[in-house]
Amino acid sequence: MQKYTTVIGLEVHAQMLTNSKIFCGCSATFGADANTQVCPICSGFPGVLPVLNSNLVDMAIKTGLAINAKVNLTSEFSRKNYFYPDLPSGYQISQFDMPIIGLGHLNIDIPDGSGTKGATKIKTIGVTRIHMEVDAGKNLHEGIVGASWVDLNRTGTPLLEIVSEPDMRSSLEAGEYLKKLRATVRYLEVCDGNMEQGSFRCDANVSVNPEGSDTFGTRAELKNLNSIRNVMRAIDYEVERQIDLIESGGKVIQETRLWDPKSNATRSMRGKEEAHDYRYFPEPDLPRLTFNQARVDRVAATLPELPDAKKARFMSDYGLSAYDAGVLISGRRLADYYEAVAAAVAKGKKADPKVAANWVSVELLGLLNKEGKTIAESPISAEALGGMIQRILDNTISGKIAKQVFAEMYKSGKEADAIIEEKGLKQVTDNSVIEPVVDQILADNPKEVE
Repeated sequence: MQKYTTVIGLEVHAQMLTNSKIFCGCSATFGADANTQVCPICSGFPGVLPVLNSNLVDMAIKTGLAINAKVNLTSEFSRKNYFYPDLPSGYQISQFDMPIIGLGHLNIDIPDGSGTKGATKIKTIGVTRIHMEVDAGKNLHEGIVGASWVDLNRTGTPLLEIVSEPDMRSSLEAGEYLKKLRATVRYLEVCDGNMEQGSFRCDANVSVNPEGSDTFGTRAELKNLNSIRNVMRAIDYEVERQIDLIESGGKVIQETRLWDPKSNATRSMRGKEEAHDYRYFPEPDLPRLTFNQARVDRVAATLPELPDAKKARFMSDYGLSAYDAGVLISGRRLADYYEAVAAAVAKGKKADPKVAANWVSVELLGLLNKEGKTIAESPISAEALGGMIQRILDNTISGKIAKQVFAEMYKSGKEADAIIEEKGLKQVTDNSVIEPVVDQILADNPKEVE
């Protein structure tokens, strides 16, 4: 059977954490009653004039710098014309041939092929561009049978569209790229990365071509992907579908397909548009956006320590493996929590950041994930967990007893020392106390000793 190469490119729409929308003063918060956050500008009334949200520009610059991209000091908005009920103006204000951010890249960790558990190598995924644009509203098909509703609250919400190069060759690589990109925007605090609420959305462009061929196959764009897991599942299904179609003598057509998580399949939605179908032209109501390098430098000075740098530091400063460091830096709050635990442990007689890493990444995250909670919702503070680990390292309790103490801490919120005292869990480590007990047991059981 002919072998095929999978080619994947991702388009991610990240909703920016601005207080107001991109071109008006309406609130951009999620969850309000339908059509309560709209005005003549974002609802597309004729004759109104948009005014650009300056915070979005700084967020775009920050994101571009974080992915090692070129920041364009001059960019331009365009009208992208298409007609859907949730787009009241009949066009979307976006950027086309002059985006604010140019070529960049993200590094991801993938298995190195050696077969060694946890062994990885770095692969660089190119980013073609990042541009600013407005979000559309939301069509609601519920309530009265046969009726649809339109909620315009989201219309005008500021988005960054982050377009990758077609550099990914498997669903695993696509998943790792999305995890890395989501962690990056969360570290920057420009997007909450919530895929279920639609503030971090992904469309996947997937094609296959015969192995060894330099020509990419016809691509299908996959939509309705509301989790990284579903992105990976949809890609795997689509790859099999395209290969089966080609092998049976059929031809892949360029189209947009929807992912149905219930049936674990993609289905045709519509033909895929090309750029000329949207009839782009410069937005007449907005001048070209121009700023100087000083603004870029000012934004650069606000960048936090990013995931790659933090991972390298965790490995060098704390002696963690690449895998453990990767788990702990997957979220900024998680990384901060771990460092606080390690610092609390170091206040005791011994410092052991590896033991601290195991308790955070295995025991604590295991319970939090089971209950669907984030590290911010942990009932055990970093200081309290560090205090419990101190009791292990100074032999007050054993590792086995520590799990019992930990479970009680998680349940009650009490400190480890209080639980150890209440339940009499302190272990005896003085040989002068233990040896007479052992001698007595041996003396009382001569048959067993013999």
